[in-house]
Amino acid sequence: MSVPVTSSDEVTEKMEKEENINHGDDVLDIENEGSFDGNGEEIGRYWSQFSERNMTYEEPLLVKRINTTSQIAIVGSNLCPIESLDYEIFDSETFNQDWRSRKKVQIFQYVLLKWVFALLIGLGTGLVGLFNNVAVENIAGFKLLLTTNLMSKHRYFEAFLVYAGLNMSLAAAAAALCAFIAPSAAGSGIPEVKAYLNGIDAHSILAPSTLFVKIVGSIFGVSAGFVVGKEGPMVHTGACIASILGQGGSRKYGLSWSWLRYFKNDRDRRDMITCGAAAGVAAAFRSPVGGVLFALEEAASWWRSALLWRSFFTTAVVAIVLRGGIQFCSTGKCGLFGEGGLILYDVSSAKVTYNGGDILAVIVLATIAGILGSIYNFLVDKVVRSYSIINEKGPFFKIGLAITVSLLTSCCYYFLPWIANCLPCPTEGALTCPSIDESGEYKIFQCPPGYYNDLASLFLNTNDDAIRNLFSPKINKEFHISSLFIFFAAVYFLGIITYGIAVPSGLFIPVILAGAAYGRVISRLFEPITKLDRGLFSLLGAASFLGGTMRMTVSICVILLELTNDLLLLPLVMLALLISKSVADIFNKGVYDQILKIKGLPYLEAHAEPYMRNIATRDVVSGPLMSFSGIETVGNILHVLNTTGHNGFPVIDEPPFTDSRELCGLVLRSYLLVLLKAKNFTRERVFANASILENISVLDFGKAGSGKGVKLEDLDIKEEDLDMYVDLHPITNTSPYTVVETMSLAKAAIIFRQQGLRHMCVVPKSQERPPIVGILTRHDFMPEHVLGLYPDIKHRKWH
Repeated sequence: MSVPVTSSDEVTEKMEKEENINHGDDVLDIENEGSFDGNGEEIGRYWSQFSERNMTYEEPLLVKRINTTSQIAIVGSNLCPIESLDYEIFDSETFNQDWRSRKKVQIFQYVLLKWVFALLIGLGTGLVGLFNNVAVENIAGFKLLLTTNLMSKHRYFEAFLVYAGLNMSLAAAAAALCAFIAPSAAGSGIPEVKAYLNGIDAHSILAPSTLFVKIVGSIFGVSAGFVVGKEGPMVHTGACIASILGQGGSRKYGLSWSWLRYFKNDRDRRDMITCGAAAGVAAAFRSPVGGVLFALEEAASWWRSALLWRSFFTTAVVAIVLRGGIQFCSTGKCGLFGEGGLILYDVSSAKVTYNGGDILAVIVLATIAGILGSIYNFLVDKVVRSYSIINEKGPFFKIGLAITVSLLTSCCYYFLPWIANCLPCPTEGALTCPSIDESGEYKIFQCPPGYYNDLASLFLNTNDDAIRNLFSPKINKEFHISSLFIFFAAVYFLGIITYGIAVPSGLFIPVILAGAAYGRVISRLFEPITKLDRGLFSLLGAASFLGGTMRMTVSICVILLELTNDLLLLPLVMLALLISKSVADIFNKGVYDQILKIKGLPYLEAHAEPYMRNIATRDVVSGPLMSFSGIETVGNILHVLNTTGHNGFPVIDEPPFTDSRELCGLVLRSYLLVLLKAKNFTRERVFANASILENISVLDFGKAGSGKGVKLEDLDIKEEDLDMYVDLHPITNTSPYTVVETMSLAKAAIIFRQQGLRHMCVVPKSQERPPIVGILTRHDFMPEHVLGLYPDIKHRKWH
């Protein structure tokens, strides 16, 4: 039985002791998955026969075979094994026969259902996005109104107690949900979605409980005044909705129609989750085209034209839902939620004309932003690693950490405005001064009538309203440069120390908030040489900060243009993004790539490391290699499944069925378990006849729900069954991807990622040798694993 991992020390010790006995299969997937309580002598006899047949592969191809890759999710989630996903189309007799037998109406159903699911994903994500915004605006608005009313009565200490108390209560509720119900809901969620679409199946990252905590926890976290956004969690939310729809039905709830079960595979679910990620961005920013481009540029590792159409359709549905919701709420039926509650920063009233001085100012702004963005990523990395030590100690430590950060944030937001001087209200302009509502531009705070506090106008607002104030072309010189600098410094460092606590938290809004304030500061410094509007500089500052931290260009550019509704800004935004990204790339990677590494998710990059060109595939495969005959005994299969944790096994045909030993294909553990459970055994070593094959349905091999697949302990195998045979040909993938043993590891890694593989067979160069050398899996391409085998390869000189 597999033992749950409970501490990183235990995992490290386990990884140091365990030899990677086969082919590094599926990352930490080397625990025994079950036990068989049969006769020990019988098992020993079968194992002896099996070892004799596999004796060619018994010697490890390399002596040192220790899994040195850190595949543990250490931040805000339980430690667990991580598997890969089967994105490859399975070319077996059973699956081909199923496809040939499908009628035209079934194929039409399958295609139609894909579009129906795209529609449902858009509707669900759009409604959740609308609900999130309404809830945040009402909860945060009530909190701010209560605080403002107490301050207007000069009850300042009571106002602070109410403000900080409500913030800490909301923070504790959000952290408790993450700590006790769904630890994997903490953080942004974008790295997890990105990892899933890369082929990594981490535990419960798309479960229904994660979806619930992501929605409710995000509302509480944003309402609590944290320097976080709901945009990252919305991407995760859209992916969770898509995953639930893509489960292919549910036996528990009676949704097990055959036409639904066509979607019980990783490939179709991957496409739907890509649409869900695009829908999440569209719902968060009201940016349908930006959502599609985000999924293409940042989230998805594989893309095709059909997916482009479906994701575009999904985001269009989201846009329609949001537009309908805004029109409904504009009538005043949504409480404190106004028409601007869903982000739309209108800067179109500013006149966009620029000259050489403006271009120079933008270049300087983007260069500094790239440096600040790389520092931001560096500090986030250190903070998250430090917080993981606290979070590992238990749920109450997670909640305590969230409350502590909430108290610090509340103190900064409430006491820093006291530093600012009271400014007289501007005489011109249509805006009310001082503001009397919860989202006004001019907060009176402690000032006398006719004056306002510019810092309070930024701090004592929701994050969306603060960004709206900074972007607004109507507010030109109303923020003093010292106030802008204080706000920028506070938001910059609060954003860093907030990420990593056990609360659903996005990085987009903190970065946009800091970048917008930074842009206003730069516009003041370059006032003698530039004529650009302050609001436009604020937007360019946000764009350059996003480029410096996220390292995205096209999608960020389109999202910002859709946010601000001004196409004339396109050249300047492109310039700012390109420069900031290029500068930041000199120092470190993007923030999401760093978080993927911190969480130990074995993400395959689009390009291989340079030193992998000097290593052949045979240099990293591991032995001994466990293989099966095309017609294998039940006892041998049971023993291999019981003593290894691997998920893919080569199937080799032998005489008298073939003239010589040849590679028939690859069979998966999950398929073997389903086949053994069906007990379609024969007493003679012969091919399965048609009557036996009729009892096998391709739907039985569909992707099981989380933890609901057939397990080894579920099998009811009697002792007399051990001598019987089972034909593996019907469930064997007869066209697995193979590479020759002399191919460079770099080339194999690119093929592995581009084709979305889980297993890659390495075959010998000469025909006299056995038909397969080993199997490559995701683990074998990890830089940590390769450098563990060849520590000096980075520094070796090649001639």
